[in-house]
This record gives sequence, C-alpha cells and structure tokens, in this order.
Amino acid sequence: MLLPSVVLIGYENGYFPMAEPPTERIVWHRPDPRAIIPLDRVHIARSLRRLVQRRPFEITFDTSFDDVITACAIREDSWISPEIVDTYCALHELGHAHSVEVWQDERLVGGLYGVSIGGAFFGESMFSHVSNASKVAFVHLIAALQQRGFTLLDTQYINDHTQSLGAVEISDAGYQVMLKHALALDRTFGDARI
Repeated sequence: MLLPSVVLIGYENGYFPMAEPPTERIVWHRPDPRAIIPLDRVHIARSLRRLVQRRPFEITFDTSFDDVITACAIREDSWISPEIVDTYCALHELGHAHSVEVWQDERLVGGLYGVSIGGAFFGESMFSHVSNASKVAFVHLIAALQQRGFTLLDTQYINDHTQSLGAVEISDAGYQVMLKHALALDRTFGDARI
C-alpha cells in the first residue's frame, strides 16, 4: 500500500508517485527540468475569460473528490492506478488532496485534483466531458490559490495543454528553492469559495 504519509514526504522533497502501465508498479518521479505555472503569470485566453464570466457551469470544491480522481483515471495507459486512487482519497480525507468540480445540469462534466502542503499546490490531473470544462476548473483553481496566498503551482511535466495555460520549465535546483519557500508558508486550501 502506498501510504499517504510517505506520499506527503515525497512531495516535500520534490518527488511524486505514478503507476507504470500496464503493471501498475509505483515509480517515484523528480523531473529536471520541472514544470510550474507561475501564479503571477497565468495565461488565460480572452475567450476562456468570457466563458467563465457567462457562468455556464456550477463550480464546487472538494464535494466529489472520489468521482474526479476516478474520471481522471479513465484514459488509455493511465498512471492513476487503483492504488493511487485509494491513496489520494485517503489524502483527501486528511485534508491534503483537493478537487475542483465542474457541473452542468447536475452532472459532473469536468474537474481537476491535486495536493496542497503549505503554500504549494501540486496539480495532478484533470478531465473534461464537455468542451473547456477542465479549463474552467483551472481558472477557479488559480483564483482560489491566488486568494489564499499560495506561491507554487507545480504541474510536474510540461505538455501543450499546460504550456497554453502558462506553464514553464525550471531547473530542479530552482524548483527546490521555490518548494522550500512555499512549504514554510501557513496556507489552507480547504473550504475554497470564489
């Protein structure tokens, strides 16, 4: 069993677990370079801002964590194994793993989840069943993190999607400095409302 306490120690030292498909063996990652989204330089397209302002979705925080992580796991070659799901659900119960949910007509259509420790938020995965639903969840995540004074949003690896939202790569050494600073902060993600 992947223990929640071990996962938290991993994050505090720059590591995170992923299950290797198809064996589902847990492997610890510490990428160099590391992808982050600077919270003072987030890129939100004008069209996405307009969509959020129209409020076509209902947004909630931490109301359906299990459903969000399960939806994120449904993909080909998923690194989110049943063991990962169980561990992160336990982290959610402990107040460290959080979700942003996007609802349409009382149906969960998108969302994301991650882990918070101090002033750091470690983004794990997102999903979308309706166009732009995960991006809307991201906008609400950013607002919550900025409102609460978080200083680090870790996206682990860069890809086209995260790069379009403002992700950049930094060295592991630079990341460790930012991580140490963020972990020293007294911040709480819980009960987010915007």
